[in-house]
Amino acid sequence: MTSYPAVKICGLTRPEDASAAAEAGADFLGVVLVPGTPRAVTPGQARGVVEGLGVPPVVVMADEPPGEAERMAEMVGARIIQLHGDELPEYASGLAERGPWKIWKALRVKDIEDVFRGIGMYGGIVDGLLLDGWHPRHRGGSGVPFDWREVEGIRASFPEGLRFIAAGGLRPENVEEAVRRLAPHVLDVSSGVEVRPGVKSRNKIHAFIRNARRPGRGDGS
Repeated sequence: MTSYPAVKICGLTRPEDASAAAEAGADFLGVVLVPGTPRAVTPGQARGVVEGLGVPPVVVMADEPPGEAERMAEMVGARIIQLHGDELPEYASGLAERGPWKIWKALRVKDIEDVFRGIGMYGGIVDGLLLDGWHPRHRGGSGVPFDWREVEGIRASFPEGLRFIAAGGLRPENVEEAVRRLAPHVLDVSSGVEVRPGVKSRNKIHAFIRNARRPGRGDGS
């Protein structure tokens, strides 16, 4: 039976955008709790954006003290904590034990060796590795893709139980190619479905999810 990647709409700042994502069939709703970034919201605001929609919330953090990370995740009702800083494997392992959430670790990818290093460091510890485009200043949400051709087929190197999340530069116009080349477990999109930072386009959200799930594009995961 053909199956398709799950879709996470990230960088949500408005309840109406989260509702549009849920209506379109998004599998995860992402909120960014990294102060000073373009789509940052407070934990209280984040809860107001995602609550009551029946879609698992993902909270994006970077280098928070474990106790503060736990507090923020609980406030939002997070099902997944996505780590975008310099968190080490022992940090991720300890945070996983503090609550009912799963942990995804983001990697900014310059080349395929970055991916192999990430698998070696975090495999067996986190639930997913998110591959994002490398940017010298931004830790995520820059809309910069990594080289899909270089890492094509990388999913085969992911151990059982480690999800492959593809991010960076995804748009409705290129998501079919991303699915075909990468066969990720999850697609993560933010700027590619926006009108401007933090404001989503309902039409782009629907188009992205529709194109990600076109017949014949599934990978059988």
